[in-house]
Amino acid sequence: MDNFMTHIVSITILLFLLITFLQSGIDKMIDWKGNLGWLKGHFSATFLANIVPLLLGTVLFIEIITAVLCLMGIYHLIAYNHTAFATGAMFSACITLLMLLFGQRVAKDYQGALTITCYFIVAVFGLYVVHS
Repeated sequence: MDNFMTHIVSITILLFLLITFLQSGIDKMIDWKGNLGWLKGHFSATFLANIVPLLLGTVLFIEIITAVLCLMGIYHLIAYNHTAFATGAMFSACITLLMLLFGQRVAKDYQGALTITCYFIVAVFGLYVVHS
């Protein structure tokens, strides 16, 4: 219980990121065609138009990896007081969000980019907290 209380802020942020990326990854797996169709339209006027399926698969893979790292991070913080997986999860979340931000900016979806920025702030704050 001591480790839980010591790392309560990091654990809460990891839970937030776990929910975010696990839900997003599951949605992509369950509705691959729907997501692919929407993204093809979203990027149709960009240089990314021809590689949307590859990009979607890459984002899906990284989102699932990030979710798994979040789970492992929570477990290792509580059970062993180790921060390596939590650090990896926070950093992976930051990289994933930067990839998504890049896509939104290329597509000129500035409102979408702003939304991703809010998630990015949480992930960077988590990275900071896990190292303080």
